[in-house]
Amino acid sequence: MTNLWTFALLLFAGMASSFAQYETRTDHDPDGIGKFYMGREIAHVMGHQGADWLERPEREVEEKPDLLVENLGLKPGDHAADLGAGTGYFSWRMAKAVGPKGRVHAIEIQQEMLDLLQRNMKQRGVTNVVSALGTITNINIPRNSLDLLLMVDVYHEVSHPQEILRSIHAALKPTGKLVFVEYRKEDPRVPIKEVHKMSEAQVRKEAEANGFKWIKTVSALPRQHMIFFEPKK
Repeated sequence: MTNLWTFALLLFAGMASSFAQYETRTDHDPDGIGKFYMGREIAHVMGHQGADWLERPEREVEEKPDLLVENLGLKPGDHAADLGAGTGYFSWRMAKAVGPKGRVHAIEIQQEMLDLLQRNMKQRGVTNVVSALGTITNINIPRNSLDLLLMVDVYHEVSHPQEILRSIHAALKPTGKLVFVEYRKEDPRVPIKEVHKMSEAQVRKEAEANGFKWIKTVSALPRQHMIFFEPKK
């Protein structure tokens, strides 16, 4: 009986420590939700009402989307995912890169966004983007199915980052890649609210704590860094 109790206590302690990184504070940034992960405050999610901002013309200059997708290194036939796809601003570009034999899963937690995305894909004649409705804790993609998953200005708004990172880990192939694109917190000249920026060090801290190995950081974009990871072997 003693051994059984010891096992139960150890199991409970392990589960508790697994989620001990979350913290709630009443004193916090007004642009954040008051929930912190590994010392970082999580930002408010942009709702579907702000979809027009995702398609703003100046985004071409601010984010250089074609250069971003070029740096992903996607190959014809790849299966990729665009997490927090919004209106599909990057999804259709990724779809071109993987070609007709490839596939892009456009993942959103807002059905309204997926409705807009599907309309945009139809207007562009894109047929290899598949809509996927995820949840705040699960991307709902089959295990070991993705060659790459991209998050552009998304991760800092994820309300359950630990659970989502583990869901991504499960969905990636052993050779798959996870790419964070975030506004550089290290650069005070980037005109974005602080809680909507992330430093390379913080991204690495969170990803590496959840089963990922850093590969490289690309700084070719005007305001963002691209931080590449692979599942730890």
